[in-house]
Amino acid sequence: MHRRLARLSLAEARVRVVHDTSTARQAAHAYVDLLERRDWSGLAALLTDDVVYEMPQTRERIRGTDAFLRFNTEYPGDWHLRPRRVVADGRLAVLLLDVRVGVEQQDACVWLEMSEHGLISKIIDYWPESYDPPQGREHLVERW
Repeated sequence: MHRRLARLSLAEARVRVVHDTSTARQAAHAYVDLLERRDWSGLAALLTDDVVYEMPQTRERIRGTDAFLRFNTEYPGDWHLRPRRVVADGRLAVLLLDVRVGVEQQDACVWLEMSEHGLISKIIDYWPESYDPPQGREHLVERW
């Protein structure tokens, strides 16, 4: 009896991981698409209210959906995102992005963590090089 329950629990766990992985993959694609289209209400619906956004290279952190959306709406330049690769496992997803601002191109890596409800709860943006954050966004970020 215990073996059967253990097998059932393991099978249920595998189904949950597959479901979570599918949800994380879909959320990662939607995240890039919504940012690219500047669909702020759609993006807000994809995030937890207390989402945390971090940029290790500038040592900046933004807390909350409203501040994250404002950061993106105020971000300068004609930027564009295109996913090159998406890898998901359970409630985690990683994006390799082609990022363009005008004619300038860079690759970036974005780490997404999902809540138990399938919403993005944490975003970490990794850029190839550290840099000093631009002036004018101090009202949205905390530094570490």
